[in-house]
Amino acid sequence: MSQILVFADVLDAAEQLDLEAQTELVAVLSRRLAERGRDRVAATVAQARREFAAGQCQAMTAAELVREAMS
Repeated sequence: MSQILVFADVLDAAEQLDLEAQTELVAVLSRRLAERGRDRVAATVAQARREFAAGQCQAMTAAELVREAMS
């Protein structure tokens, strides 16, 4: 698409759809967001595995992990 859409314009366009089309739009967007989330998790796991394989990680207990995350 050669033109950047403004959020308000997209929202206005969605409001022009009938109820069934709006429902389907929400479902499609939800599926796409879920897929992006899964992709992010997969990328994070792949990065963690690379770091582990390279010896850049150290073993720690769950309590140690929580303590580190809280600090």
